[in-house]
Amino acid sequence: YYTNIPGSCNFETQDRDWTTVCGLRQDTTDDFDWNISNSAAQIGPHTDHTPGKGQSFLYVNSSAQKEGNSARITTTKFFPASLGVCRVRFWFWMFASRQTGVLKVYTVEEHGMDILMWSSSRNEENKW
Repeated sequence: YYTNIPGSCNFETQDRDWTTVCGLRQDTTDDFDWNISNSAAQIGPHTDHTPGKGQSFLYVNSSAQKEGNSARITTTKFFPASLGVCRVRFWFWMFASRQTGVLKVYTVEEHGMDILMWSSSRNEENKW
């Protein structure tokens, strides 16, 4: 399910390609990709952050990756410029893995420079 807000998606795509449905794209220059699941191969959470309403979420399997590898997705549409109006909201689960890396959220300004907006590198509690 996708709305007209760039990147807004609950990942309940019913076998359709989630990148197209959600207005997201895999970065072809990164080291590995994000995937959609409702179980993350038994190593992640059992449901998404809205149990009963939806079950799907994006995940990366970091167990086969080396330190410094990255997996990136970007919105296919730009967010409109704003002063304190535009907000990014998401839920994340980082728990119980030696290979847990760093989750970062960037914006890209008009000349292509990445600006770090948020980052987390610690194992959180076993919840969204």
